[in-house]
Amino acid sequence: MTHGSGQRGAGQDGAETGAPPRGNVLMTAVDRISNALGRSSIFADIDFDDETHPWFLSAEERANPDTRIRAWTEGNRCVALVHGDTYFRVLNEHLADAEPDDLVMFTDWRGDPEQVLTDRGPTVEDALTGAATRGVVVRGLLWRSHADGLGYTGGKNSALATALEDAGGECVLDQRVLAFGSHHQKLVVMRSASRVDGNVAFVGGIDLARSRRDDAHHHGDALSRPFPPEYGETPAWHDLQLEMRGPAVRDVEDTFRERWEDPAALSRLPWHVVSDVVRRHRREPSELPAALPDPEATGTCSVQLLRTYPRRRPSYPFAQDGERSAARAYAKALGRAERLIYIEDQYLWSLDVARVFARALRRSPRLRMIIVVPRHLDDDSAITIPPSLLGHAAALDLLRDAGADRVLVLDVENDDSVPVYVHSKVCIVDDVWAAIGSDNFNRRSWTHDSELTAAVVDEERDAREPVDPGGLGDGARVFARDLRLELLAEHLSRGSGADADVADLLDPDDCFDAVADQVSELDAWHDGGRDGDRPRGRLRMHAIEVPPLWKQRVFSLLYRLVVDPDGRPLRLRLTRRF
Repeated sequence: MTHGSGQRGAGQDGAETGAPPRGNVLMTAVDRISNALGRSSIFADIDFDDETHPWFLSAEERANPDTRIRAWTEGNRCVALVHGDTYFRVLNEHLADAEPDDLVMFTDWRGDPEQVLTDRGPTVEDALTGAATRGVVVRGLLWRSHADGLGYTGGKNSALATALEDAGGECVLDQRVLAFGSHHQKLVVMRSASRVDGNVAFVGGIDLARSRRDDAHHHGDALSRPFPPEYGETPAWHDLQLEMRGPAVRDVEDTFRERWEDPAALSRLPWHVVSDVVRRHRREPSELPAALPDPEATGTCSVQLLRTYPRRRPSYPFAQDGERSAARAYAKALGRAERLIYIEDQYLWSLDVARVFARALRRSPRLRMIIVVPRHLDDDSAITIPPSLLGHAAALDLLRDAGADRVLVLDVENDDSVPVYVHSKVCIVDDVWAAIGSDNFNRRSWTHDSELTAAVVDEERDAREPVDPGGLGDGARVFARDLRLELLAEHLSRGSGADADVADLLDPDDCFDAVADQVSELDAWHDGGRDGDRPRGRLRMHAIEVPPLWKQRVFSLLYRLVVDPDGRPLRLRLTRRF
C-alpha cells in the first residue's frame, strides 16, 4: 500500500470529530479518553475573534500572558529569501557592515563553523568572530545537541561557541528543553543605534550549517553532510528564510532576550557541567545591552511572531504554561481557507496536525491543498524510519479521506531527476496569509520543541485576477501571492522574476489543475523509461511504502514518545487541545 510523505525530527495524530482512521495503530488511550469526552475539535477551547483581526491571533488567543512580544506589528518590509545561497549572501553583507557597539543576536539548532556564506567565504565562524573582533556585540544561543556519534552536531556547536568566546563574543549551549527535545529556532537579529540599515531580522528554517547553501539549480552544497544515498554526494536542499525590517525586528529581538535572560541553569545534567568546565563554556549568560526603540515603520506588511514552547519544570518565565501560538494561528488561518492552501514542509506526519487541515477541507468543499515534502527521509536508520513512515502515512490518509482528489502530495527532484530534500516550512492560505519559520507540521513542533515562525499579511493588495480568491473580502495580498508564484514557478520550471510564466497559476483552481497536469506528464515520462525529452517541471507525485502491521505495532510507542512527542500539559493532552 502506498501513500503520498514527511520526516524525522528528534532534536526535532482522524476525522473532524478527532477520531483517527479505523484500525490506526496510533490510536492511543488519550485518543479514546478525549473521544469519550466528546470534543469536536482540538481547538474547542479557542473562541477566535475575527473582529480583532481576521487572520492574526489576539494577545488573548495567543494564551501566553507571560511574553513581552506584541500581538502583531504593522509597517514592516518583508522579503522572502528563497534558498540558502541567497540567505547566506545577504546575511554575510549585514555581518560585514556591522560596526562597533552594534548588536548581533542569533539562535540555532545546528551551527557548523566551517560552513561558508559565499563562494569565497567567509565561514560562519569567521563572519561571527570577525564581527566580535571589530567590537560588535555578538551573542548566540545554540542548542547543546546530542553527540556526533548519534548523528547530531554537539561537537560542532561546541566548537562554534568556543571560537566566538575566544573572539570576545558570547555563545552559550542551551539545553533548557524537555527530554528528547531541542531548541529548533533559527533567527538572526541585528540592532544598530547609528545605522538605519543595521536593524534587520531573519526568521525561517535555515541553520548556519553544512548542506544549506544551495540555489535554484539544486545541485547541492559542496560542503555537504552525511545523508541517505538517494540524494547523491551533494544533496540538493530547498529552504527559505524571511528578512524583516520595521517594528517586527523588536519582537524577534525580544524572543531572543526572553531566552537569554531565563535564570534557569543551561543544563542540569552533571556530565554537561563537567564538559562545560573542561571546554571553558559559559555557564551563565551576561547581561545584554539595553534594548533600542522599535525600528521605524518601513513597509506594508503586518507581522505576527508565532512560537512553540513546552511546559517544563522549571518553567520558562516567558511561557510558564508553555506556548502553542503556532498551532493556534494555523487553526485560525485555516478557519478562513476557502480556495487553496499551499504547503512546503520537511515533516508532515502527525494526526494532531493533520486534523486541523482535514477540518478545513471538510468545511469548504472548494478548498484544495498542494503539499510539497521530501521524497525520502533524512536518515537511513532501521529504528527511526518505521515510526516516521507510520506517522506520515496516517497523516496523509487522513488528509486524503477529507479531501480526496482535492489534495496533491508531491515531492521535488532537480533537472537531473535527483531528489531534492525539502527543508522549508511554508504555508500560504488563499494568497493572503503566509507563514515562514522553523516549525514543522508535526506534534513535536507544535507542542514540544522551541520554534519560531513569522506570519505575514501584506496590506498591499494584488490587482491581478482573481482579486479576491477566497471570496471573503480579504483580497489577494502581494507578499503571499508573489511567494506562492515564485515557489511554484521554480518547481514547475516556469522561469523566474518578471519573466516567469505564471498566468495560469493565479486562479486557485487553474493553479491546482496546471500543477496536476505537469506532475502527470513528468511521472509518465519516468514510468515510460525516460524516452524522449524530459517534460519541464520538477514535481512528482509523492508515494511511500507503509511499514507492515507488525512494525507499526512495534514502533508506534517509539513514534509517540521519541519521534513525535507531546509537550502539552496533561490536561490538554487528555482533551486534545492546544
